Amino acid sequence: MMRIRIWTSGIFLMLFLGSFSLWGQVEFRAQVSKKRLGINERLRVDFVMNQNGDDFSPPSFSGFQVVGGPNQSISNSWVNGKRTFSKTYTYFLTPERKGKLKIGQAQITIDGEVFKSVPIDVTVTAAVKNPGETDQDLVNIEDNLHLVAEISKASPYLNEAVTVVYKLYFRSPLSISNPREVDTPTFSNFWSHIIRIPQLRVEQGTYKGESYNVVVWRKAVLYPQKTGALDIEPLTVRLNVDIPTRRRDFFGNRVYRPVQHTLTSGTRKLRVKPLPESGKPESFNGAVGKFELDLILSKESLKASESFQAQLKLSGQGNLKLVQLPQLVLPGTMEVYEPEHSEQVKTYLSGMRGSIQDQYTVVPQYQGQYPIPPVEFSYFDPKEEVYKSIRTAALSVDVYDGPVAQTPTNPLTGAGVKKEVPQTNTFRFIGLNTALQPINGAYFWNSGLFYGLLVLPFLIYFIIWMVIRKQQAFQSDRGAVLQRESNRLAKKYLSSAQKSLNDKGHFYEALERAMFQYLRSKLRIEMDGFSKERIASILAERKVAAEDIKALQSLLMRCDQARFTPLEASAMENDYQEATQIIAKLDRAL
Repeated sequence: MMRIRIWTSGIFLMLFLGSFSLWGQVEFRAQVSKKRLGINERLRVDFVMNQNGDDFSPPSFSGFQVVGGPNQSISNSWVNGKRTFSKTYTYFLTPERKGKLKIGQAQITIDGEVFKSVPIDVTVTAAVKNPGETDQDLVNIEDNLHLVAEISKASPYLNEAVTVVYKLYFRSPLSISNPREVDTPTFSNFWSHIIRIPQLRVEQGTYKGESYNVVVWRKAVLYPQKTGALDIEPLTVRLNVDIPTRRRDFFGNRVYRPVQHTLTSGTRKLRVKPLPESGKPESFNGAVGKFELDLILSKESLKASESFQAQLKLSGQGNLKLVQLPQLVLPGTMEVYEPEHSEQVKTYLSGMRGSIQDQYTVVPQYQGQYPIPPVEFSYFDPKEEVYKSIRTAALSVDVYDGPVAQTPTNPLTGAGVKKEVPQTNTFRFIGLNTALQPINGAYFWNSGLFYGLLVLPFLIYFIIWMVIRKQQAFQSDRGAVLQRESNRLAKKYLSSAQKSLNDKGHFYEALERAMFQYLRSKLRIEMDGFSKERIASILAERKVAAEDIKALQSLLMRCDQARFTPLEASAMENDYQEATQIIAKLDRAL
């Protein structure tokens, strides 16, 4: 019995000491409601401790916005003689951007000692369809507030215009304020143009057969550059919503509770059809729409060595800014300068309309009657789903009062035709009989000729030295000459963008168009293969520096994004200067 009592006492002592040891261990941790959430969802963060503490310091919550908290709760209970204590600080957060975010360390002081929580990584994805909010009032929001992306055509052809209109629907008893975009679609695999909305207006409309207030938030015209299934990324908007509550104020008016809510339009899918291969003309270069082609000559009769202008103009509705005009073929005896390209294109909800033209300056060298061959242009009509070819009228130019070509030429190609050349004495003006006179030695000595011949070697040496020095200076300045030539070329392409520095939307549209026009001209890319990825691949094959390719891609991406974000004039000027430098570098490299 004595031995049993000793063992029993020992067991009770060990249990008591063990429970005391467990009670004395401090625990302070952070826990989240989920580690992966959409940008339109809420995140609950709890900081829990098992002993009471003071001087609680939360983290900065970088990348999040605090929409609720801190809420403090304390739990203190005794179960079977065992005390359980828990104190919790709760926060409700909404993410401000996508990507990997971190809940930093919080700290608390317990019994004079500082404890810190372990950081938690959270992944924020694109907006989800069902946010799963827990606040009961938000059910009313979801029933009465919608963000919808309406598309004009779900199955377009390659390079056919598709209109996307984002509309915000809401109705009583909700009232909204301070809407702002938190996630803007990039429209990858599309050529996109945003139609400016001067002022947001509330109008009356219907959604699913019910009456709503509607605000047209954004309008975009897209031209798909790739076939197959393409996604239009969701637009996400965050706004303040006033929700009616059951409480009333002193005057009996209903009290509203402000809540911040995030809406998403959801991902829309397009099925882009390839252009049919059957019936495709050889002159087709990717034009889709309906067009007309004209060739206009400023003069039909002129003297040799005078100049005239040949204007090749394409007008109509379609992807005009993505079309390359065919080249004008003229006889070889005419001197043709590089054409001056100009565009007068506006983008409406139905797509691009206007005209583009190439104006050639031509100088005939010899007199004669020169026919101007017709120019052919082909396009695909998406409404009739057929290819069509159009041709300019056959024209001619009469050149008179000038030299006659020594060899007859083919009027279509300008190539020379062989002709027998008569033998003539070309050097008949050179005298063959000489009249030499003997030189008197006394006269030659100390004469001007003597001193001239004496100084001549030094003079020749000085001239050669000057020529070599000039050549060295020219070679050393060659880089500067090439730099000036490249800058001149860049300013030529960017002239339209420079004129629009006071208008952000037009500026970035013209800047992007100038970059694409330069690349098409320099790389000679057909419209079927024209994309940002294809451009980067070709530049890499041409041994262009990787940092220059990266700078080009970054500039094109800023052109897409900068139309929708506020910028200062200095930023636009910096982008213009960077575009000039990029074109100059590419021109030297290519």
